[in-house]
Amino acid sequence: MLPFTCILFMCILASVSRATFNLSLPHQHPHPESVVLDVQWSLNASLSRRQTLSENTKDQCRTGNPIDDCWRCDPNWFNNRQRLADCSIGFARGTLGGKGGRIYTVTDSSDHDTVNPKPGTLRHAVIQDEPLWIVFSTNMVIKLKHELIFNSFKTIDGRGVNVHITGNGCLTLQYVSHIIIHNIHVHHCKPSGNTDIASSPTHVGRRGRSDGDGISIFGSQKIWVDHCSLSYCTDGLVDAVMGSTGITISNSYFAHHDEVMLLGHDDRYIFPFPLA
Repeated sequence: MLPFTCILFMCILASVSRATFNLSLPHQHPHPESVVLDVQWSLNASLSRRQTLSENTKDQCRTGNPIDDCWRCDPNWFNNRQRLADCSIGFARGTLGGKGGRIYTVTDSSDHDTVNPKPGTLRHAVIQDEPLWIVFSTNMVIKLKHELIFNSFKTIDGRGVNVHITGNGCLTLQYVSHIIIHNIHVHHCKPSGNTDIASSPTHVGRRGRSDGDGISIFGSQKIWVDHCSLSYCTDGLVDAVMGSTGITISNSYFAHHDEVMLLGHDDRYIFPFPLA
């Protein structure tokens, strides 16, 4: 399959759930058409701005992209990283990620212990109960021992460095909300599991075998994936299933894969049990 760049704004919607409880899908947007119109307006405004600025050499910031216009034009963006959270468009507009939380710097690329992850590792960062804005001290390749299970209100911000996540399981967003993943390379993800994995500082559960998705979104909401590249995964590059909603995937590059995305699978929202 030929590689391509994707600007995709999506929301998995259902009018009435077919679940046992026969409830409407939680968190769905009541007027999806208005979201589409808002995205189109944002794109047109950014393109118009680029055309106008192209005639004015004094202002060199003219990306033509509403997301990039929002933060990249600030020469001090490095010291104002959390502004990125204000830049989402589409169904994930308003996704907070780790906004308002402290900056957590990943300094260790290892992933040796899935039960008691070492401070300074990405696994230790994403399972914390508090909002965190996660950055990286340097370029690194993180080879996962097993799937990386996120807690809510996290941003993974790879701007300014070159970060690759690969290995077993890759990224799992299950029954969480407000996640931003920006400027990360995810590739060569393989199935793994049948092991104990921490999902928070106080909970460790037994996980079955994962599919080998790049990013697995299950029963989650307010998820924004931007400026990422995904390739060479065993199953889907991005799977958004089981009532997941409020998702924007933008400015991302998918390559070397025949099953890029699974959207929906089942629109029933399965009420969460503790991660086992």
